[in-house]
Amino acid sequence: MSRTVGAVVMKLGSGLPRESRDVFFLLATIAAVVAPHVPRLPVWVQALCALMLVWRGWIAWSGHKLPNRWLLAAALAASTTLVLLNWRSLFNREADIAFLCILMALKTLELRARRDAFVVFFLGFFLILTRFFDSQSLPTALWMLLVVWALLTALVLAQMPVGQPSLALAARSAARVTLAGLPIMILLYLLFPRIAPLWGIPADSLGKTGLSNQMSFGAMSEIANDDSIALRLRFMGPVPPPGRRYLRGPVLEAFDGQHWLAQEGPRAADSLINSGEPWRYEMTLEPLRMRAIPLLESAGGAGAMSAGPYVLRRGPELQWTADMPVTERLRFTVQAWPEQQAGAQRTHASLLPDLQLPAGRNPRTIAWARALWRQPRIAALDDSARPTALAAAVMQHVREGDFFYTLSPGRYGDTTPDLIDEFWFDRRLGFCEHFAAAFVVIMRAAGVPARIVTGFQGFDPEPVDGWWIVRNSNAHAWAEYWVPGLGWQRADPTAAIAPERVQYGRALRPAPGALERLSPAVWPAVRGLWERLDNRWQQMILNYSRQDQFDLLKRMGVEEPDWVALGQAGAVVIGLIALGSASIIVWQRRPHDAWSRRRAVVLRLLHDLGLASATHESPLRWAEQVRQRFGARGQILAELLMSLERSRYAPSGARWGWRESIAWRHRLHAAGRMLQAK
Repeated sequence: MSRTVGAVVMKLGSGLPRESRDVFFLLATIAAVVAPHVPRLPVWVQALCALMLVWRGWIAWSGHKLPNRWLLAAALAASTTLVLLNWRSLFNREADIAFLCILMALKTLELRARRDAFVVFFLGFFLILTRFFDSQSLPTALWMLLVVWALLTALVLAQMPVGQPSLALAARSAARVTLAGLPIMILLYLLFPRIAPLWGIPADSLGKTGLSNQMSFGAMSEIANDDSIALRLRFMGPVPPPGRRYLRGPVLEAFDGQHWLAQEGPRAADSLINSGEPWRYEMTLEPLRMRAIPLLESAGGAGAMSAGPYVLRRGPELQWTADMPVTERLRFTVQAWPEQQAGAQRTHASLLPDLQLPAGRNPRTIAWARALWRQPRIAALDDSARPTALAAAVMQHVREGDFFYTLSPGRYGDTTPDLIDEFWFDRRLGFCEHFAAAFVVIMRAAGVPARIVTGFQGFDPEPVDGWWIVRNSNAHAWAEYWVPGLGWQRADPTAAIAPERVQYGRALRPAPGALERLSPAVWPAVRGLWERLDNRWQQMILNYSRQDQFDLLKRMGVEEPDWVALGQAGAVVIGLIALGSASIIVWQRRPHDAWSRRRAVVLRLLHDLGLASATHESPLRWAEQVRQRFGARGQILAELLMSLERSRYAPSGARWGWRESIAWRHRLHAAGRMLQAK
């Protein structure tokens, strides 16, 4: 084994033949193309592709013959059969990507001519496009840019079959070609009509918020460690104070003793009265793959609004939902009011779902709540003041009691089915869903309608490029209780916990990386820089929409932009670029040296006089041809040609200036006209 490895190293070190080197570079490029797809490919596809690439590399190194075509045909048939057995169809996105990976690896075993290499290149470019089905992130784009450069370098090498061109030379040529096409690519991106995609959203953008239409103990703590971005907000004016930074998601009313669920079926809608100066903001929402849309509370004026291809509607519990699950990144503008009165006109019958408790569960909590409700300081108040007094008493109990906020409270329900009793009296360790659930049960036990609201609370301390970031770790659960004449009032019992009793624990922070171990200050700075770049990538590139195109046309002077104006602008700009490119090509083909330009004029004149003068001959040789053909009549032209010869080798100070050059051309054309006339 050691001898084999040593032989490989010696051969690589001594230099491979040009063909073998190009094959190894192509195989490495193919591996880079396939690598991002590997996590989504079955193990047998990964193994098959690796086997074929290694086999082709061994052939290039050892000089053995390529396999027989019949063997390749059998491998293709077997691969097709395996794909059909695995996916039941070839008309499936995952199946097509896997099949393309197999085809490209298999085609390397058939590299007998340049056209075979071109097939590999085309498959590689297509596979690069398919990568964006799964991810459109900035790292993916940067990696694919490098892979495209490598493929173009391999293509340049294939177009240079003679000699020993270096990889660096081919890479520079590929870079020049790419940069030359960059202006057209940018203009096509800016002006080409935005067409709806054939496939859905990339899988890397699928929602990880964890928000859903149900909640159980431990649900929020599972996502509190997820530090990825859930949404971004940019305010067109004042920013809400910290106490107003609640983004409302699913509202949970049904409780079976263990799980909180959203109410099903038709419900009475809460009336809504907004007041104050609204906060207007723009939101970029990551795909959640659910219908719930977390917006700032009291968001939206009307009951419906549009956001891209989705229609958003406000539900009976004032939460916003889309008409279908959100499977793509959304950007839209909305406004929210600082003050609202919701559900003040609700009837007792419509509030019954918010009073229900499972029979026989949590008896200690229910008894404690009813005793608190009957205390004189609360019982003496009127009906509109008692719920608020009860809520304040519960919050004070949380603040002064021995409750601890922790992401690692342990498992509830192992010893008793009464989860709220176990939390409120025995363990007193929990996360936001524990406190919100206990608060709602206590309020309901006292006869006060209450419900749980899930969503997000708070932003990052500082905005990034003007955008406030809300992370999945900001997921939160709070409570609402109903007061006659006032409607629903928010209560966040988690916020009542004394700071000294907040146990962040090891689970609250993601595992530190190498940068964070090196310096605690380095990682936040690096993350901030990366998120700033990622935000610009999202806002300026991925979120560039049809409306952005029309706005660009308006800035270009088009008053009422439409598809026709967009197409005309694109055609004009691309036409100008094509004209400029053609001019550059013509200019490059012209001789740039002054003496070479004079020489080109002489060649055209000699051609008009019927002299077959070769381009490699000197002006002295052309002068002899002129004397032989025209005799004494050609003496003037011959002297002009000899002066051209002398000017080529004259010292720099004795060479012609622009006046001498113009005079020489006038005499040359005059001599030519004289010979043509006779």
